[in-house]
Amino acid sequence: MQSSVEVGTRVNVPFGKGNKKCEGIILSVEDEPERMELKAISSVLDETPVFTRDDIQLALWMRDRFFCTLYEAARAMLPAGMWFNAKGRRIQDRTQKFISLAISSEEAALIADQKRLRAPHQASVLELLSTVGEAAAKDICNFTGATSSVFTALEKNGLVISEFKEVLRRPKIFSQKERQVIVFNSQQHDAYIGLNKMLNLRKASAALLYGVTGSGKTSIYIKLVHDVIDLGKTAIVLVPEIGLTPQIVEIFSSHFGDEVAVLHSSLTMGERNDEWKRIKSGAVKVVIGTRSAIFAPLENIGLIVIDEEQEHTYKSENVPRYHARDVAKFRCVKSDALLLLGSATPAVESMYNAQNGKYTYFHIDKRYNDQPLPDVIITDMRKELRYGNGGTISTTLREELKKNILTGEQSILFLNRRGDSNLVVCGECGYTFTCDHCSVSMTYHSVEKKLLCHYCGHTHRLPQECPECGGKLKFIGAGTQKVEAELAELFPGVEVIRMDTDTVSKTGSHQALLNKFKSEKIPILLGTQMVTKGLDFENVTLAGVLSADQLLYMSDWRASERAFSLMTQLIGRSGRGDKRGRAVIQTFTPNNQIISLAAAQDYLNFYNGEISIRNTMQLPPIKDIIAITVTGLDEGAVLRGCMTVENMLKSCTDNTDNLSIYGPAPAGIAKVNNRYRYRLSVCCQNNRAMRDTISSIIRTFVSKKENRGLSVFADADPID
Repeated sequence: MQSSVEVGTRVNVPFGKGNKKCEGIILSVEDEPERMELKAISSVLDETPVFTRDDIQLALWMRDRFFCTLYEAARAMLPAGMWFNAKGRRIQDRTQKFISLAISSEEAALIADQKRLRAPHQASVLELLSTVGEAAAKDICNFTGATSSVFTALEKNGLVISEFKEVLRRPKIFSQKERQVIVFNSQQHDAYIGLNKMLNLRKASAALLYGVTGSGKTSIYIKLVHDVIDLGKTAIVLVPEIGLTPQIVEIFSSHFGDEVAVLHSSLTMGERNDEWKRIKSGAVKVVIGTRSAIFAPLENIGLIVIDEEQEHTYKSENVPRYHARDVAKFRCVKSDALLLLGSATPAVESMYNAQNGKYTYFHIDKRYNDQPLPDVIITDMRKELRYGNGGTISTTLREELKKNILTGEQSILFLNRRGDSNLVVCGECGYTFTCDHCSVSMTYHSVEKKLLCHYCGHTHRLPQECPECGGKLKFIGAGTQKVEAELAELFPGVEVIRMDTDTVSKTGSHQALLNKFKSEKIPILLGTQMVTKGLDFENVTLAGVLSADQLLYMSDWRASERAFSLMTQLIGRSGRGDKRGRAVIQTFTPNNQIISLAAAQDYLNFYNGEISIRNTMQLPPIKDIIAITVTGLDEGAVLRGCMTVENMLKSCTDNTDNLSIYGPAPAGIAKVNNRYRYRLSVCCQNNRAMRDTISSIIRTFVSKKENRGLSVFADADPID
């Protein structure tokens, strides 16, 4: 196997005392290994290496940075279909039968004339191939009516050749936009010129583009990608939500055609596998996708764009727990590329880096079409209750929706909770329906008439009465299903599109719903946070935040930042065309400063207040947080394990390390899927020494017999 074993190739190896067959990766090849007690490789799995030396360096860096193994990092870098499953299978290449001429096209045309009467199907096949040379057998059959016996006869006579070839599975782009000529206003032009200069320096750099909603940041991205390709380089463009991918792919495809590839989790495994192969082959110049697209096997990267860079979806909650922004920085350094972070509400950490000179800063404070930002009405829901309105739609919002329906304009409503009611209780004894496997109440879904746990997926039917006392059940709280029903009562016959994870589970359904909303001018789009960002509809003139308080009052120190971002982004969906936009924010705390700042779209004042709080509390970006979580089936054992980790950490550090340890404490949701979760939060400087200390503690902890049955993991700057 010496000729086929190369660095970056995957192989099967015998592992452990039982020589169990396992999959491994060649990291290096030595002529004379220092240790000779080695086992022979069983088989080579790849014809050519799937990892470059730079990829292996990235995996090594991820291992040290994100508390994972090298193999876990490497697995994240390849599409899932390329790895063998437990049965030793992986996604197979898709092949298709092709028919080509074995003779010249002139001869084929001549023989076709001779066969036209006695063998018309053979004649039709030869006539078609004399024009195109080669075609898929399936297509030839559709065009000519030929069958496989026709191909057999032609091949037997030496007139054609049949062979199976790999056919790449491509994701569908729902509609093709016409290429728009990019024309900048003065602020866009200034930002573009500055970014273009950074691009042409051809050295690693980073920039933050802060532009209000509708300021035309995407046009700047496109122009910069054109410049990158002209320099002979490639680009990656990341978006935070799968629902936004088709929209931006349409726009980029109109400029770059088949040189665009798409990577996201809604692709089939075959499509994802084949897009990866297309990128690896060098046929692609631009990759667009969600978080995992940061690992696209592009060579010679010149630009990485992270749009809506503040979004928490760029952080992985599974091993390896990486942030796409950190991986992008590494790849930009290795490729001497420009990292461009774009947002209307930048992450506090990113603005902090821009203010301190780590990032070059560009600001656009006007919309592209010079339209003013939407007028915002803050509605006090306490008054609605006093006037007898206990629903989720205030009188103000109802009147604004009515105006839009009458004028043929469209509205987007946002509620960050799916289902019907988030709590079902007995009005007699107070019994509540909680999940058998998680420490949360179950959400009622009226369409399916069932109770559902949004953490483990456990479901059961809702009984007619309280199982404890037989009392009448009460439904508390509201989700998107309940609001949809309320809108149907308020506006009979008016169509509403609901967009949440219950309605967009099928592949492509995001774009199908958005296309319907746009093309059929459906009056109301109701959804969770997937409707708050990136959407650009000229006819939308009203945006509504149905419950600002759900966003603000959460046990999370990032709650204010997320609430401000979501409200600001949602307001920005309104008035992006020629018509003036409006927005309504419904709240029980109308004097809350975060709501006032979001209504005014005043990010800079929000940032100044937030960074002051974080400086006082020594929270990121002033210091880092590394969470160490212990999980297990027995709550007492989990708590004791977490205390053991705390003692080990204290014994390995001292006051000179300038760290604070909070906990042990239950995680936000203490039990998920029958596993209890306790956590330590370590407020420190996330440097190599601290990561090495924590990694050593984790290795020591899992090696002790008394900790069997417990799992422990660390997460740098967790999102919850």
